[in-house]
Amino acid sequence: MAFVTRQFVRSVSSSSTASASAKKIIVKHVAVIGGGLMGAGIAQVAAATGHTVVLVDQAEDILAKSKKGIEESLKKIAKKKFAENPTAGGEFVEKTMSSISTSTDAASIVHSTDLVVEAIVENLKVKNELFQRLDKFAPEHTIFASNTSSLQITNIANATTRQDRFAGLHFFNPVPMMKLVEVIKTPMTSQKTFESLIDFSKSLGKHPVTCKDTPGFIVNRLLVPYLMEAIRLYERGPPGLPVRPLRYGSGTLHCHSSNCTASPDLYLASLL
Repeated sequence: MAFVTRQFVRSVSSSSTASASAKKIIVKHVAVIGGGLMGAGIAQVAAATGHTVVLVDQAEDILAKSKKGIEESLKKIAKKKFAENPTAGGEFVEKTMSSISTSTDAASIVHSTDLVVEAIVENLKVKNELFQRLDKFAPEHTIFASNTSSLQITNIANATTRQDRFAGLHFFNPVPMMKLVEVIKTPMTSQKTFESLIDFSKSLGKHPVTCKDTPGFIVNRLLVPYLMEAIRLYERGPPGLPVRPLRYGSGTLHCHSSNCTASPDLYLASLL
């Protein structure tokens, strides 16, 4: 009898899991709001992995610059990835670029998108105004996500009527190279939305990690104390560190990354 019960429970559990998976949103069309470094990077990786992408910003010249940057980045990738087959590399670049369109009117393009990823200025008011507006035009199934690295996702989601379809999707710079993606689930984010974003992240070739809606999420929450302690160590007397965040040798401190804050005496290297 116990065996039969266990089998029944296992069967019900499997059916429930299959049912939940069947309801997940398969993201095919992506709208990326913000044509800066992060937005362009997100648009690039999405287009390169078979998604249709619309990149949105306020001005055509910004978008033109973004597309040029994406094309240059793709050519560098193609040169390495298709070193022995330049023709295939050219086709890869052309196909990816053809999957990216641009617009200066976010409201006019969200009606046909599965996912909106916001990567604009780190200003809560501006983000809230954007999502409040898009909430009126996006279909019911559309998921909203913010790439913020510091603001609480819940405070952004509350500007909309789709708190259950809202989450954080924090990429790292440079997006085409960095594998990590933080998927932030708020208390209101549905399991369906969460799993859909996990699947989307994996489809980009990324490694998603999940975290709660806490300040700094995971990486930045660890990074800031780490860098502050590095400064304190330096103030006490530069330690001989051959690794990040400080590398000391020959009487001087050196930057251990191209993405660092430079000063005559102290260089802090980014972990990202």
